[in-house]
Amino acid sequence: MTTWTDPTADRPISLTVPSGIDRAAHHRLDEAWLAAAWSHPTTRCFVVSGGQVLIDDAADGRTELVMTPSFEAPLTEAHRYFLGTDGDGVSYFALQKDSLPGRMDQSARPAGLREAGLLLPPRDAGLMAHAVALENWQRLHRFCSRCGERTVIAASGHVRRCPACGAEHYPRTDPAVIMAVTDAEDRILLGRQVHWPEGRFSTLAGFVEPGESVEQSVRREVHEEAGVVVGEVEYVASQPWPFPSSLMLGFMARATSTDIQVDGDEIHEARWFSREELGAAFASGEVLPPYGISIAARLIERWYGRPLPTRGMV
Repeated sequence: MTTWTDPTADRPISLTVPSGIDRAAHHRLDEAWLAAAWSHPTTRCFVVSGGQVLIDDAADGRTELVMTPSFEAPLTEAHRYFLGTDGDGVSYFALQKDSLPGRMDQSARPAGLREAGLLLPPRDAGLMAHAVALENWQRLHRFCSRCGERTVIAASGHVRRCPACGAEHYPRTDPAVIMAVTDAEDRILLGRQVHWPEGRFSTLAGFVEPGESVEQSVRREVHEEAGVVVGEVEYVASQPWPFPSSLMLGFMARATSTDIQVDGDEIHEARWFSREELGAAFASGEVLPPYGISIAARLIERWYGRPLPTRGMV
């Protein structure tokens, strides 16, 4: 594996910057410790609902996750998830509710991770990503896949246990590959998915299948989606992507063929771009850059050699 060292290395990949939070997994089964942590005056918590939290845009330009002391939190027992502690010993919890609480001062607003992930500081973004991923898994995996019985929450939100057959179920993470494919002329292959707006292009991506290595997955997905054959594959970096439960594994890949034949199911259009062609397409508005929170933008920048424009990014 290689590390990411290039002219745009000072632009971090969203949701991957160290958050300063120790997940402290060894405390998740310690009910006495969790109870003491929850009742501690320094403990902070926030509500997550439908993938959204409350964020607050401060007058000084900072955006923060709205958190409250635990003694001010809405009542909930079963859906209280321990997220970890920081270097000062402060514990953090997320509360899963059917709706976000109102704010008397009207200064906060709801936001999903696609927006908030670009605005929040690393600690808050990391806490939110953890909470959103847990909430989604909890909402969609309430029954035992072995016997069908309703499961119960354990390990402070990180396990669901079946009281009937004793099975334990853990949060699901789906590995997916995302790749910047270049050819012998150092052009980059970008595609537009069928449901994307006109002009929105990005790197190709897809899920890893059972019994498949990530390198095999890169080659298969590129050939399936664009008809291009890939040879060399180089790992770059990963990114948590809880939309709803993926881990994006980023690669640079070298094509050994250039003829494009899109599948028409996932990819509507694919094109080879030189740096000059892509820059001109950005400038004219013919091509919109990928979403700013995605690792796709960093992969393209690795090839492009400079930051992408922000117009059209969300």
